[in-house]
Amino acid sequence: MSTILNFAMFPTDKGGKGSSEYVSLILKMIDESGIPYQLNPMGTSIETDKLVDALDIVNRAYQLLEPLSERVYAAITIDIRKGRSHGLSSKIKSIEDRIGKINH
Repeated sequence: MSTILNFAMFPTDKGGKGSSEYVSLILKMIDESGIPYQLNPMGTSIETDKLVDALDIVNRAYQLLEPLSERVYAAITIDIRKGRSHGLSSKIKSIEDRIGKINH
């Protein structure tokens, strides 16, 4: 099974400061977890075998931000597909193949 979860999470009570400092904390945690991920302009996509593992990453991200903020924003989308693995890379490759893009 492939669970692809895309999420954005950051504190909303830090004034005019950007969110890269906080997103970097989350990305470091994801990288150290060893699960596949891909940063994108609007969030981060991760891929796990089980939904519970993907949701655990979201919870761990929140636990990083909770002591630093009074208010945290999160947006999450999930695609769960049985009988498939490596969906994070194969979904992109499938589209690029259709449009003739050769830089994978």
